[in-house]
Amino acid sequence: SVSTIRSTGGQQFISITAPDRDREELRSLLDERGVVRVYAFYPADNGTYVRQQVLEQGDFARISPAEQQETGAVVPVTLYEDIAERYQEDMVQYGFDRRRTCNYDRENPQQSSGRCLVVELNDEVVFAGGVQQGLAELYDSGEFAEDPVFQLPAPLNFEEDRSTTLEPALAQQFKLNSLIVGVLAVFAVSGMVYLRYRNPRVALPMILTAMSEVLILLGFVASVQYALNLSHIAGFIAVIGTGVDDLIIIADEILQQGEVATGRVFQNRFRKAFWVIGAAAATTILAMSPLTVLGLGDLSGFAIVTIVGVLVGVLITRPAYGDILRNLILRQEERDRD
Repeated sequence: SVSTIRSTGGQQFISITAPDRDREELRSLLDERGVVRVYAFYPADNGTYVRQQVLEQGDFARISPAEQQETGAVVPVTLYEDIAERYQEDMVQYGFDRRRTCNYDRENPQQSSGRCLVVELNDEVVFAGGVQQGLAELYDSGEFAEDPVFQLPAPLNFEEDRSTTLEPALAQQFKLNSLIVGVLAVFAVSGMVYLRYRNPRVALPMILTAMSEVLILLGFVASVQYALNLSHIAGFIAVIGTGVDDLIIIADEILQQGEVATGRVFQNRFRKAFWVIGAAAATTILAMSPLTVLGLGDLSGFAIVTIVGVLVGVLITRPAYGDILRNLILRQEERDRD
């Protein structure tokens, strides 16, 4: 995984984590930089095709992150001003000042038809296509040099692609062990909660609510594409621990203060417990917030997961548990009675 972190002194660093890679191996991988070249491929007067290089790696002033569009993944690029003028003149000279179709034959380029822009990465063709009408008009009018920004397709030729899968060492065993430990933890917490209340109507919703909180947090981690490491798992443990504590606070406040005769009594006790939980949540968020912006490595991941887990608990799972408990311990007429 690749992330940008900032030190307390204001310095910015790029943090790269690669499972099952030592330092020297990772450095050698990062030192290998791909070389991109763009060629104009067009028919000459004698009927043969000419391949003329029009852009190379050093001509790009800026290469932006890849973007996903309807037609596929693209990489926005910006040319240097002097390069843009020369490139624009080349496009007009080679006949790309009008919309052109392209049928590029990778096996035998001389059997191609039309005029093509060919993109190569490390001397391998990754894209060949014609010029669209809008871009051709910019070449012809000279406006392209004023704003030399266009898009290069990402190398996503799935028929000829090569892929390498790096599986972390002992990943399958780790997954199995994690599942076993998770199941044992659920049984342990369930047993302790049941021993405390001796009432499955109180204990079972508490366990299900805690598990739902974990699922919601896992959904968040998956949606933002976090790679689960030890810091994130530590955040999960902190969230689960505080979550069960909060649910016990709610149950104790409601059940240990005497009989709950009406809905108003239940609501007053729940509100009192929720104030305690809300104050603790606010304190946790304030304490963790600096860690998210100081760029202290793995501590940022721990802080983010903890803050999100606390917010999920306060805004979703704690009120939900209160409603479940209300419906279980009060009859319909008691819930409606003030």
